[in-house]
Amino acid sequence: MKLLKKLLLAASLLSLCSGLFAKGDTYIYDVWAEVEKSPDVYRVSHVLYADDLNLGTSLKQPQSLFAINNLIYVVDTDNNRIIELEYTENKKVTLSRVIDHFYSDDESVNTTFNGPMDIFVNKADGSFFVADTSNGRVVKLDKDLNYLLSFTEPNDPTYEKGKVFYPQKVVADTKGRAYVLAKNVNKGFLKYEYDGSFSGFYGASEVTYNWTDYLWKKFATRAQREQMESFVPTEYSNAAMDSEGFVYAVLKTFNEWDLRSDRAKPIRRLNALGGDILVKNADYPPIGDLTWSNAAGIKDPSHFTDITVLDDEIYIAVDESRGRLFGYNNQGYLLFAFGGRGNIDGYFRSPVAIEHVGKDLFVLDTMNASLTVFTPTEYGNLIFKATEEYAVGDYDGSANTWEQVLKMNGNYDLAYIGLGKAELRKENYKEAMDYFKLKRSKRYYSKAFQYYRKEWIEKNLGWVLAVVLVLILVPFITKRIINFVRELKSL
Repeated sequence: MKLLKKLLLAASLLSLCSGLFAKGDTYIYDVWAEVEKSPDVYRVSHVLYADDLNLGTSLKQPQSLFAINNLIYVVDTDNNRIIELEYTENKKVTLSRVIDHFYSDDESVNTTFNGPMDIFVNKADGSFFVADTSNGRVVKLDKDLNYLLSFTEPNDPTYEKGKVFYPQKVVADTKGRAYVLAKNVNKGFLKYEYDGSFSGFYGASEVTYNWTDYLWKKFATRAQREQMESFVPTEYSNAAMDSEGFVYAVLKTFNEWDLRSDRAKPIRRLNALGGDILVKNADYPPIGDLTWSNAAGIKDPSHFTDITVLDDEIYIAVDESRGRLFGYNNQGYLLFAFGGRGNIDGYFRSPVAIEHVGKDLFVLDTMNASLTVFTPTEYGNLIFKATEEYAVGDYDGSANTWEQVLKMNGNYDLAYIGLGKAELRKENYKEAMDYFKLKRSKRYYSKAFQYYRKEWIEKNLGWVLAVVLVLILVPFITKRIINFVRELKSL
């Protein structure tokens, strides 16, 4: 309790001078969905253009990023090439090579790209999967860029023919199975086996509609119904594969009113069966901004264009509506949000992709044809450290780190929840309840109270039973004595 009082005092002092600590545009939301300014979790390291990378020609409509180890791949779509960059130990980005063709012994294979939109590199064997969009294929290459096979339009009854096959995004698992997002395909991912054969659809989104359209269709004529758009599942916009082999997918097409009720699910973690298993224990689902207005002419909610997943299951999504980045932990709590629309460093005009190397972030802006590199601040590193310590069972270390976070930002709700969870793990249930109550975490407060009640009953069961026994026996004995006295008087 002494520690809690000290932290509360520090929080009060910090809130009075929050401008001193919240120098940037980073923020979080409190339990009432109100914005709380926060110290910067990331800072801009540098912004790179074609000239900075010695490319000779400018990037044209770049559409995707992929990072593996210390290599970063930029898909330069309109230049029909892939740029391989190296991220050095001293945080410098240098040009490694330009990939504008591959090799094949089969003369019938076109060995150049046409409007490529995505790339994925398999950690297991270093093979490349390139969504060669305008050529209507996903090509698989070995680590030396030798052609292996192509994933093409499915010849299957479940696939709707009559549309041009435009694969736009691709991820793959360690077995070489590819998951492809194609334009105009709204049944989820097209799943291909390692030999290139189509095996079905994966992770189809739920059908969404509004009741007004539904009722109108019920009473409309056949001709009117044919002119109306069918109720079909929405399309995913991008995907990433985490270290455990789960697919994180984002979508930006949904009904706005479905966001807070968590029907929209703009961020999903898909299991082997394609079901969403993303954990959401926070007060609000991970949807980006919780409130939106018509500021600067932008009235839409967050629309995620890409997502990346750090090794500690922290995932960060980029929002094209307002050019912001939203980071969440594996329980669905918002860790930070920052960024915006504009031409200054750290802001974007049209962010389309995000990747990471370690904790450093890379954001690709297709309109600016630029790559922005972000590195964590001291404050950001403390948040990551506390999260990782708790994940590996170092609860004392996690609690100490959260205390350091609170010294820098006394209003950071997740730090109090982190301290409460650390006390909960150490079986200090009363102390945990105090932290959870402070930040109105009903879920964890109820859990701590349940354990506290059980512990209290176990510790006090003996005298409780004794009191109950006395309360039962005293009236009984008293009654017998009174009856006995009455009988004596009647003799």
